[in-house]
Amino acid sequence: MLGNKNTVSSVSTDMMTKQRRYEALVKALHADVFRYAVWLIKDRSIAEDVVQETFLRAWKSLDSLQDEGAAKSWLITILRRENARRFERKQFDLVDIDDVSVADPVASSDGNVENRDLRRAIASLSDEYREPLVMQVIMGFSGDEIAEQLNLNKNTVMTRLFRARSQIKEIMTKDNDFGVQLNG
Repeated sequence: MLGNKNTVSSVSTDMMTKQRRYEALVKALHADVFRYAVWLIKDRSIAEDVVQETFLRAWKSLDSLQDEGAAKSWLITILRRENARRFERKQFDLVDIDDVSVADPVASSDGNVENRDLRRAIASLSDEYREPLVMQVIMGFSGDEIAEQLNLNKNTVMTRLFRARSQIKEIMTKDNDFGVQLNG
């Protein structure tokens, strides 16, 4: 009988430890993970669902997280996989393009033209340049972490970041000069 009490007590202690560890993880990283999800998915309500699924999977496999310093990368990987799962068996509804009116998704409600132009410039980048840039600027990932997340060589990531910034600078310069590009 005494052996059973010790086992129950040990399991209870392990569960409490896991619960505290999980709560600390959520508290520290939920905002960053959600911000990345909104950027990636571009729909706040779907992003909320995907983040919830991400943290549910994180709870289930929390014991596999050995390095707390890698928690952010680990969660982003889970989030990217959860987002990919949304499309595995999804059948998209087709809509006649003539029946659709499209609002400007980057127009800011506060009228900040420069911010709107910057968002538009970032949105105009191809995914290969936009994703590493957002991961660095919004998520705060280093070049090594981005390389690991995207399964790329670090030099490739650094080149893409450089090109992304160069393209944004070029777009912003053209916009500021009313279509006249500066030489040099």
